[in-house]
Amino acid sequence: MTQGQWWEMIFVAATFVVLTAYHLYWLHQVKRQPLRTYLGITKHLRRMWVESIMKERRDILAVQTLRNWIMAASFLASTAMLISLGLLGLLFRTEHATDLPFDILQIFSRLRMLLLVKVLLLVLHFFFAFFSFTLAIRYFNHVNFMINVPLECDPMLNTAYVANILNLGNIHYTLGMRAFYLGAVVALWLFGGEWMFAGALLTVIILYRQDHCCAEDYVGECPLTEEWKP
Repeated sequence: MTQGQWWEMIFVAATFVVLTAYHLYWLHQVKRQPLRTYLGITKHLRRMWVESIMKERRDILAVQTLRNWIMAASFLASTAMLISLGLLGLLFRTEHATDLPFDILQIFSRLRMLLLVKVLLLVLHFFFAFFSFTLAIRYFNHVNFMINVPLECDPMLNTAYVANILNLGNIHYTLGMRAFYLGAVVALWLFGGEWMFAGALLTVIILYRQDHCCAEDYVGECPLTEEWKP
């Protein structure tokens, strides 16, 4: 390996460490201090929304809101699949397909194929986004039926159960969006390891501002209930 290749590997490893460390910190915050993160606040508010919809029988509002979620997830799933197929078309062009090793050990031992490895990693990111958004649509469709069932029809169906299904859909939606964000970091790898590392640092800064809230008043006025306590 040349010195330039060593530096690229160092930048790739540093990018992996930075992104992994941030997401572990974020998950710890979601678990320990959920109302200081937007994921925790929206989970809490979705539970309240489901309870309001089912008790007050606001069926039209529920269907319209879920329809908007499904439309957004469908658009993003289609976009992810189109990008994946476009990248696969590039990856399996005649001059590339004959050189692409399908043995994982050969892929990492043949550094002249590093460009194709980068493209393959991008494909995996967008395939992951596609499956995440389709799973989100699946859960939203389930909620569409559950949320319109009167509470007195089935004692097993309650607001907490429906809210949990809705939150599962939102988790998959969040994972799909996260795959899009990290796909941008991988795309910068095409220009070099230093670009990838710089993109990872910028992404972490942006994600921190998007994932964490500074609504101290909200946290103070909404003390942790049993469902939030670790």
